[in-house]
Amino acid sequence: MSDDRLIFALDVPNALDGLQLAGTLGDAVSFYKIGLGMLTGGGLALANELKGEHGKRIFLDMKLFDIGNTIEAAVRGLAQFDLDFLTVHGDPNVVRAAQEGKGASDMKILAVTILTSLDRGDLDAALIKQGKVQDLVLERAARALEAGADGVIASPQEARLIRALPEAEGKLIVTPGVRPAGTDHGDQKRTATPAQAIADGADHVVVGRPIRHAKDPRAAAQAIIAELNSPQARRANRG
Repeated sequence: MSDDRLIFALDVPNALDGLQLAGTLGDAVSFYKIGLGMLTGGGLALANELKGEHGKRIFLDMKLFDIGNTIEAAVRGLAQFDLDFLTVHGDPNVVRAAQEGKGASDMKILAVTILTSLDRGDLDAALIKQGKVQDLVLERAARALEAGADGVIASPQEARLIRALPEAEGKLIVTPGVRPAGTDHGDQKRTATPAQAIADGADHVVVGRPIRHAKDPRAAAQAIIAELNSPQARRANRG
């Protein structure tokens, strides 16, 4: 059976490939992430089909960033698609505009802190201010949540620290960069296992390539779900 805590990153070229892979996964996966890579390949149409015809939950990973009026208009348009999660950059003005745009929609606005593929060297190259990556993630998370974000996107290595923030009470923490033990980290630099991410306070883990590139994607998804329900994934404050 599926587990909504696992979000599968459906990073394939087009909607037809996405539908085929979703068919392979069947009822093992109930929550799908559709990102920018599929936007021109029918991503919104695929989101509608997975949601409306297959009963799946949808996380649209757009990482929107623009002036307030544009963000508000974009989110207002996307709110018509009955999505579950939508990402925007964690700048407070962007978050506030996104919340205005979503209106009465149940769609959750998730604020991106610092991408899981970046380390301090990458931030230096981008002229981001000095400081430890985890400290910057915490600061961005706190500011985004104060601005009204429904949750944040952060690496699993920061999940425990974010969960301890007063601003994080009742908010979602979604962690990309999750890799089962023994799998290739690829371009992800701040990773953890699914069980560790959940134990440290994440509500959802996003996994893509370890499932997509597996010889048996359905079995790979089921193995991750089993790990999410293992004693290792139990949070200390939940017994």
